[in-house]
Amino acid sequence: MYRIALILAFLPIVLLAALSAWAQQPIPLAQQPFPGVLAATVRPSGVDTFDFEVTVSSPYDTPQRYADAFRVSSPDGTVFGERMLLHDHQHEQPFTRALYGVKISPGLRKVVIQAHDQQFGYGGTSREVTLPGR
Repeated sequence: MYRIALILAFLPIVLLAALSAWAQQPIPLAQQPFPGVLAATVRPSGVDTFDFEVTVSSPYDTPQRYADAFRVSSPDGTVFGERMLLHDHQHEQPFTRALYGVKISPGLRKVVIQAHDQQFGYGGTSREVTLPGR
């Protein structure tokens, strides 16, 4: 009886430790669902118009599956601009691309930049950036 009580007392601790170790296992590169936005810079280019340079990382990037776009949107999801990426960047990780002439609603101070995966869509690490002069 004592052994059963002892086992039952320690069972939750053992299960919690096992689940914690399992949850911390890295996802294999080929199974990562989304590219991430590592950095973004923004410059004003006119009245309510901005240029963006965005650095994206998609370590699983191959000709068969790659990060194929990034977008600039408001925190509530209104999309102001999107840059399509027409080929993989397998040998250029991370990579930086620009999006010019993005019109952004007056009064909005911050935007969100997200990257898009051909298979899984938008997600992954996004960046919120403050618009200069606002």
